[in-house]
Amino acid sequence: MSEGVSVLLVDDHALVREALGSWLRSEEGVRVVGEVGSADEAVAMAVQHRPDVVMMDIDMPGLLSFEAARLIRSRSEKTRIVFLSAFSSDRYIEDALKAEASGYISKNQPPEAVAKAIRQVAAGGVYFSPEIQRRIVIESGGARLAKEGKTRVSTLTQREMEVLRYLARGLSKKEIAATMHLSVKTVDNHSASLMAKLDIHDRVELARFAIREGLAEV
Repeated sequence: MSEGVSVLLVDDHALVREALGSWLRSEEGVRVVGEVGSADEAVAMAVQHRPDVVMMDIDMPGLLSFEAARLIRSRSEKTRIVFLSAFSSDRYIEDALKAEASGYISKNQPPEAVAKAIRQVAAGGVYFSPEIQRRIVIESGGARLAKEGKTRVSTLTQREMEVLRYLARGLSKKEIAATMHLSVKTVDNHSASLMAKLDIHDRVELARFAIREGLAEV
């Protein structure tokens, strides 16, 4: 810890990424080891540098940030994940918690909150913006949404939800297969399963459903 808490910044908006990186470099006890613009790059950089904390935007092109978080946690066990996002739907919060994120910060928070979150998470704690914290329950076994109900989305597996998100973005099954490192046949099976569960068999309607449920942004 003598060199400070090491942080990897991940945001597809260069201005946001560079501004936050510049501010954090002025903070005592914080060391920015890299700034990247995609979740795919985040996984590679996290494996290379094994930072204490990865500060990652949620809505980015390419690999889903939640899947990137799971990959990072599996390949660099000591790295903690904090999501930084302009979106705070229940679905995003739930997926962040399922990805074992240690924090979730709204982009309307001041830079001081980001620095506090980084230090708190690196020390083994958790940090959630006030509006996020009001919607979750932190227990000994981890955190969960305060309201849990049976919905159509809750019947989907994690893979099916990921495929749904990519379909909502307009990716073809071949593109989804390449992004998720799966065969096209496997993606086709996941797609058929989620359509059957949701009783939606049109891609446009799937996209609309995903947006309504907070699984994709307009």
